[in-house]
Amino acid sequence: MSDFPNYSDRMKEDLEKIKQQELQKKSKQQQEMERDRRLVQQEEDYKLLLKQQRELEREKAKLRAEIRRRKALKEEQERVKQDELNREEKRRQQLEYDRQKIRQQESSKKSPTPHYQPSYSPPPKSSLEEQLKELDKLIGLSHLKDEVRQYINFIKIQQLREKQGLKPIPITLHSVFCGSPGTGKTTVARLMGQIYQHLGILKKGHLIETDRSGMVAGYVGQTAQRVDDLVNSALDGVLFIDEAYALKPADPGNDFGQEAIDMLLKRMEDYRDRLVVIVAGYGDEMTRFINSNPGLKSRFSRYFYFEDYTPQELVEIFYIFCERHNYTLTEAAKEVLLTRFKELYDYRDKSFGNGRLVRNMFEKAIEKQANRLVNTPDVNPYVMQQILPEDVEQLIINN
Repeated sequence: MSDFPNYSDRMKEDLEKIKQQELQKKSKQQQEMERDRRLVQQEEDYKLLLKQQRELEREKAKLRAEIRRRKALKEEQERVKQDELNREEKRRQQLEYDRQKIRQQESSKKSPTPHYQPSYSPPPKSSLEEQLKELDKLIGLSHLKDEVRQYINFIKIQQLREKQGLKPIPITLHSVFCGSPGTGKTTVARLMGQIYQHLGILKKGHLIETDRSGMVAGYVGQTAQRVDDLVNSALDGVLFIDEAYALKPADPGNDFGQEAIDMLLKRMEDYRDRLVVIVAGYGDEMTRFINSNPGLKSRFSRYFYFEDYTPQELVEIFYIFCERHNYTLTEAAKEVLLTRFKELYDYRDKSFGNGRLVRNMFEKAIEKQANRLVNTPDVNPYVMQQILPEDVEQLIINN
């Protein structure tokens, strides 16, 4: 009987252990359930995050599509605007063309001859060496001068070979002058005509200068007559066609420029021993012009390139204008002028005026000088010749 109390205590202990085990098991189950719940929650959060990311990607795609749509719309609007500008420009050109036709009709009623008069430069009176010295006196153009002298030497040797009974290499006298306005193309063309005369290639060596307006008329047949008249006036000399690329516009339409080109090529062949033709203009446009016609390409194979004047060369040209008109440039004014030319040169574009720019600058400067001196008492000849810094500062120049 004494063992029963111990047995009861032991039973209690076992029950307590079982109870603790149950509690631990229950706690472990709750932990596992909590862990499973967190895993489920994390999975749901991950799925939600993926969903939000997909929605964000869709929004980004919509945004990119909207950007592309707006860009395409803007490009379309710009294209429509440019088309409208092009149509407006064509309408303006057509209107101007119609006005020219009306003026030409009125002019033809008054006189059978074209209203346009080409520029004429008389034949030379000086020697070949003097003409070459005139060429050397031109500001800049060192590379061009070397090319011209090499060309002249080549012509001399071919003439000498012919005199010695040797077969000379055919000489191409027709030339293309490539360069911006105001780089001396007309001046060099005039000298070339005089040099050809001294070499015995041309009898007169005079220069006839023209452009599209002097060659192209408003009606079929009139253009051919104009070109024929120009060629006849230029025989035994040089026909210089400035901005010749205008005879073959990029978008010619109903244009008589081709008629002028065809007539010119025919006359160049008819008078190949009596006529030198020099065409001039911007380099890119002249390349397009020459390549647009096989006849032009075969006859114009010699190119001379006229580079833009440097700021220092522009100042030297300004000095020439000063000397020609009895003005002097002070050192301070020279520095200001050089700085101004550097600015214009650095930001120059296709329309950079070169020598023409200098002439306009000189005219504006002497106007400012006159405004400065008009209220100055006791103005003497020395003062009237001085160009000061304030006369060349802040000049607004059109090329």
